[in-house]
Amino acid sequence: MENVANFRMENELISSHKFLTELEKKYGASFYLLNVDKLRENYKKIEYAFQSRYDQFIIGYSYKTNYVPFVCKQLKNLGAHAEVVSRLEYDLAIKIGVDPKKVIFNGPLKNKEDIYYALENESKINLDSQYEINFVEEYARNNPNRKVKVGLRVNFDLSENGESPLVEGHEVSRFGICLENGDFDSAMNKLSRIKNVQISGLHGHFSTSMRKVETFQKITQVLCNLAKEYTLTDLDYIDIGGGFFGEVPKILIENTPTFEEYAEAVCTVMNNEFGHYKTKPNLIIEPGISMVANVFQFVAKVIDTKSIKDHNFVLVDGSVHNIKPTMHKKNLPMKIVRQDSVDFGNNEDFHIVGYTCLEKDYLAYNFHEKIPKTNDYIIFENVGAYTIVFNPSFIKEKPGIVAIENNRISEVRKKETLRQFFNEEIYIF
Repeated sequence: MENVANFRMENELISSHKFLTELEKKYGASFYLLNVDKLRENYKKIEYAFQSRYDQFIIGYSYKTNYVPFVCKQLKNLGAHAEVVSRLEYDLAIKIGVDPKKVIFNGPLKNKEDIYYALENESKINLDSQYEINFVEEYARNNPNRKVKVGLRVNFDLSENGESPLVEGHEVSRFGICLENGDFDSAMNKLSRIKNVQISGLHGHFSTSMRKVETFQKITQVLCNLAKEYTLTDLDYIDIGGGFFGEVPKILIENTPTFEEYAEAVCTVMNNEFGHYKTKPNLIIEPGISMVANVFQFVAKVIDTKSIKDHNFVLVDGSVHNIKPTMHKKNLPMKIVRQDSVDFGNNEDFHIVGYTCLEKDYLAYNFHEKIPKTNDYIIFENVGAYTIVFNPSFIKEKPGIVAIENNRISEVRKKETLRQFFNEEIYIF
């Protein structure tokens, strides 16, 4: 690690052009900045909000949101369990030292080997479909002396006044075992007939557009109701999934619920249902966006500016893939770090565009400020969720990631090279 105590951080943004120039020499003209202190702060805020209201509480960090090993390891050290949705992510968790018993294995695609492996390791596994139940049944019959614990992901109607709250207007979620058509009841009956199988958890994760407090409250209540209806008195956990808003900048969305508001609603239900139990089930949440979105920034050097008709374009050494892989048109919070501290130019509208040959490679639209100059830097905030995992190997190598912790920096992912871009263990030359 290199000491950078002489460089001041303001509002979590590096404001020194000299500092960014030094980083460029080592890491290239574009790179991510990871604020480790902010990551820890997010974890502690979420943990306190829920655990202060319901003490049997587990955070299962959603690896798919950002599976940079350094990030996953930091959260593991803070106490987070690993919420994974593939064998690849499962193996990453084991590689960085996560106790297999602290792995929560979700997702719609698990083969027989995956399920056997998770059961052997006593991981928490939430079954998504009938075919997975068949694998569990086979495993249990082959291992009659072993206690087999599984959870079920439940699919139920979340509609409000006849309108679905799911993302992109989907009428139904495609995940989980359907409650309304009787599939859940069939699954419960089938598993309960196997003597050495225990239904140890109920899981209800839904991707909703508004991420309302009331939605999470309803998910919690439905799962608790099912636990009572099916007399699951030895339930280990109620898992309400993820999808919480974090501390979202107002420029993106206004008036988002706080961690405290989510926790108050959810934990009130848990305490009403299980507060009198001698052994209460754990409450599990699986935050991703709310944990890591605001701990990453993307730095891109200005390469050129030009005008076409009445439009101004600023070309940077970066791409929309680096900051908004869904290519939405909202501008992220951003800051220009200028080489010249004094600039008497007028504010103008300009677009920030990337290095690819795609017309839609816009990092920002109609940004209104003094037009940046070549060798300035633009820092984009709130880029920690899904950007790094969705960043394709397209045209240019993936940028490096630099962590800042207690005024010191370290490299946690190197800038990709040709040999890594075209991995010779995969590609045939």
